[in-house]
Amino acid sequence: MASRTTQPVPRSRSVLAVACIGQLMVVLDVSVLNVALPTIQRALEFDPLKLHWVTNAYTLAFGGFLLVGGRLADVWGRRRILLLGLASFVAASLVGGLAGDATTLVAARAAQGLAAAALAPVTLTLLTTSHPEGAARTRALAIWTATSIAGGAGGNLLGGVLTEFATWRAVLLINVPIGVVAMTMALRRLPGTDSRASLARLDLPGALAVTTGLVALAYGTARAPVEGWSSSETLAPVCVAVLGLGLFALIETRCARFPLLPPALLASRPVRLGNLAMLLAGASFQVPMWYFLTLYMQEELHFNAVRAGLGFLPHTLLSIAVGLWVTPRLMRRVSHRALVVAGGLLAACGFCWQSLVTAQSTYLDGVLGPAVLIAVGGGLFITPLTGIVVGGTAAGDAGAASGLMNTAKQAGGAVGPSALVALTAAPPGASTDPIAGYRHAFLAMAILLALTAAIALLLPARRGSAHPR
Repeated sequence: MASRTTQPVPRSRSVLAVACIGQLMVVLDVSVLNVALPTIQRALEFDPLKLHWVTNAYTLAFGGFLLVGGRLADVWGRRRILLLGLASFVAASLVGGLAGDATTLVAARAAQGLAAAALAPVTLTLLTTSHPEGAARTRALAIWTATSIAGGAGGNLLGGVLTEFATWRAVLLINVPIGVVAMTMALRRLPGTDSRASLARLDLPGALAVTTGLVALAYGTARAPVEGWSSSETLAPVCVAVLGLGLFALIETRCARFPLLPPALLASRPVRLGNLAMLLAGASFQVPMWYFLTLYMQEELHFNAVRAGLGFLPHTLLSIAVGLWVTPRLMRRVSHRALVVAGGLLAACGFCWQSLVTAQSTYLDGVLGPAVLIAVGGGLFITPLTGIVVGGTAAGDAGAASGLMNTAKQAGGAVGPSALVALTAAPPGASTDPIAGYRHAFLAMAILLALTAAIALLLPARRGSAHPR
């Protein structure tokens, strides 16, 4: 009898370890190459006007294929898609790390993004389907969330250290041993219970429509800070995005026999409102916050790349501490909805404080002080919000639910910086306070998080059923 109760523990721990490693690789590569771009430009003789494709190729492929990647896990099997995603990510990282020209590097980054679009939703799906609802799932989601925070915030620091003390190629090649370890663990420890491949159940017209729409949306918003929101270079892809996403909605509700995004998912209030809250949170946290704070620390506080990366350590360590040790215990005693509301309001207060920076501000009062509220707030609400969105989803739709949540977060992270840059840009010829743009951006993030908290009031009040161990 004892062996039956203890046998699933190592397996669930293996699932958690593999899922966290896969998620770490995905979020690291969103930002890890940022500080290496000047070195890459010199090494590969990059056209300065095309250098942004080193990062955009990854984010476009990643954001555009997330829904497809999530549904593939449901249709073709989670273990199979996990292994395929890991192998593809390792291969693309190897090609990119050994690239001898700009075209090869950009193509490798796009391939990494495709692999990440499969990995991100399947890692979350594996956790929700292998851990029963309650304390075990809460703990697993908290660790997965902490891994995402650590990987995202640590990307700039790791990229700066590797570029400074090794080579820019190490930033990509480091994924190879990490990915091989994850694949070995998955092959040896994860159960091989995937159903037979059934790609006929994949909604190909819907996949084509939503991928076209999401890629066009990401491309249009990426062009907006350079070309302006009213330019044809921005409006044309945004119009394509609207048409593609509109066609996708029509296919899913009227035509698809096996919908890529089952309409029943969006009929669920927790999924519908939870993803809207995740979209707004994504437009404030992580990518937008890193973007503006990195620029502020480098341009106003005159930090170098490594020092700016170290400047994010308080955000990272506090978020991880709260998310791992405080939030799981509160989730047993306090409703998930209350934690999302409280965390959103606390983070909004932090960004309000951040918006008070002046030319005389130092790191202590201009970054570290607000970081306490922002990090504690984020640590409080991300795990409960994730639990609300994916909790209670049918096993056959778990991948679609995870893909949708990741898409909402990624869309917010893609649109947020572009919209905030356009919002805070000074009119041509206007003379303004050089840090007024930062103040406006941080205040806008505070408003978005306050809206997140308001939406959370409409979510169901769920509560964990067991004490986290």
